Amino acid sequence: MAVNQAYQTYQNNSVNTASPGELTLMLYNGCLKFIKYAKTGIENNNYEMKNTNIQKAQKIIQELMITLDQETDIAKQVMPLYDYINRRLMDGNVDNSLDALEEAHVLVTEFRDTWKEVIQQTRQKQYGQGVNR
Repeated sequence: MAVNQAYQTYQNNSVNTASPGELTLMLYNGCLKFIKYAKTGIENNNYEMKNTNIQKAQKIIQELMITLDQETDIAKQVMPLYDYINRRLMDGNVDNSLDALEEAHVLVTEFRDTWKEVIQQTRQKQYGQGVNR
């Protein structure tokens, strides 16, 4: 019991102390986890598990859509991709389609990996500038 409480405290602290970039990375990772669980649900004919986890993944994609700064040029390119991922998640749910979920998984993985690279480059610039001062 104490281990679970310690882990929950750690998770809460991780979220509370994370930068906006790290929070976005956490959202991508969570979305990937939920898609994986949904695929397992389909494979095991556990449709409640599938549905619950697809809905969680969709909520994350919708949150990413809502928080996207519509004034930027990149938003005009990213928003249709988020919308497409959301539609593939819906297809996976309605049709029990592993292919649709796999396509969504691949796209979210690409976003996550790109975002990870952006965070790393940003950190390198910050630490590099701090050293040269």
